[in-house]
Amino acid sequence: MMQGALAIFQRDVIVFSRELVSELLTTLATPLTYILIFGLGLGGFISEVEGVPYLVFVVPGLISMAAVLSAFDDSAWGLWYHRVVQGTIQEYRVNPITTYDIILAKILSGFFKAVVKGTVVALVLVLWTGFRPEVGHLLLYAGFILIGSVLFTSLGSMVGTMMDSPEAMGRFEAVLVYPLVFLSGVFFPLSVYPGAIAPIVRLLPTTALFEGARQALLRGEASLSFLGILIVSTAVAFASAVVMFDRRLSE
Repeated sequence: MMQGALAIFQRDVIVFSRELVSELLTTLATPLTYILIFGLGLGGFISEVEGVPYLVFVVPGLISMAAVLSAFDDSAWGLWYHRVVQGTIQEYRVNPITTYDIILAKILSGFFKAVVKGTVVALVLVLWTGFRPEVGHLLLYAGFILIGSVLFTSLGSMVGTMMDSPEAMGRFEAVLVYPLVFLSGVFFPLSVYPGAIAPIVRLLPTTALFEGARQALLRGEASLSFLGILIVSTAVAFASAVVMFDRRLSE
């Protein structure tokens, strides 16, 4: 079973390595734009947030966003392209490769690319802002990114499985994915939400990912409630991705 997943993963890594420079430049464009708009633009009006400079406050969210959105895009657009355009998925199915193999390979591929792109974004932002995270905090932060990458890869796999047009996929990302990311406090603390809304926002898996990752990187704290929400959401998303993909192939 793992041999099939590893074979697909190896193929994805080879393709990624061929387009490494353009992929990294594209990935860097978004967080650098955001840090110019929000970090430098609002940094002159907001001195500190939760005891840290505003520019430092937004860095963990930007790194996390670059990593997990990379995982989402890789699985969603990659799976759609292989299924609709190239027909590669049908070639996989001719071989003794299961649905689980394909989804697992996409998760491995998504996490690998998330780590590479997230590391590059982190290095650039660290050099830009002067933020120096403690080494001990990085392991906790990496744990959130690992689970978050699986969550977004599974979500992307469902999108790439069920939607047949790039327009529909783009609308899904614009209407659902990005709003959930921005609502999760990437650029502002959760304390700004009114009392009636804050508990609902804190239950979102994206909040558990971005706020939990920020706490881990800045303070070295691992919120058990955020971890629980994230793990349960990821398990449900993975199981749903496998079931939906298997049903789509059987049609």
